[in-house]
Amino acid sequence: MTPIEGGCDCRMIRYRLNLAPLFVHCCHCRWCQRESGASFALNAMIESDAVDSLGGEVALVHMPSESGEGQQIARCPRCQVAVWSHYAGAGPLVKFVRVGTLDNPDLLPPDIHIFTASKQPWVLLSGDVPAVPEYYDRAQHWPASSLQRRELLLPRIQAYQASLKDVGA
Repeated sequence: MTPIEGGCDCRMIRYRLNLAPLFVHCCHCRWCQRESGASFALNAMIESDAVDSLGGEVALVHMPSESGEGQQIARCPRCQVAVWSHYAGAGPLVKFVRVGTLDNPDLLPPDIHIFTASKQPWVLLSGDVPAVPEYYDRAQHWPASSLQRRELLLPRIQAYQASLKDVGA
């Protein structure tokens, strides 16, 4: 399945996923609805070092989040399409790639629907994909290979979080 390429509308930003994502979330929370201007956000979570830039530099825009910790949304500076986000927990080490920016988004259907308690009532879920009212237990839903990759990433995430505390962020 990999590599998978994607980018923005104007094609200034181009990227390649060199690994399968850790997990693909279809988030139905009101924050994602508002930020995407749609009924949900479909994000493929992947280690940042597994994503190659094929052209262009994104502009990082700080946005609030329901957690209060915010997120950095990577946008094309020309067409303003959001191509991925970095959430506070793992910061720049993990990208939440917007599946809709892939050249072939059909390759990455959701692994789970989250925050379905606030989904739009006309969005009908088939029952073929797990759906939870809020967030989920990673150990229960992620495949073993993704959990192993996350374990390898954890020391770097912990060091990143410690560095934020050191600078008072």
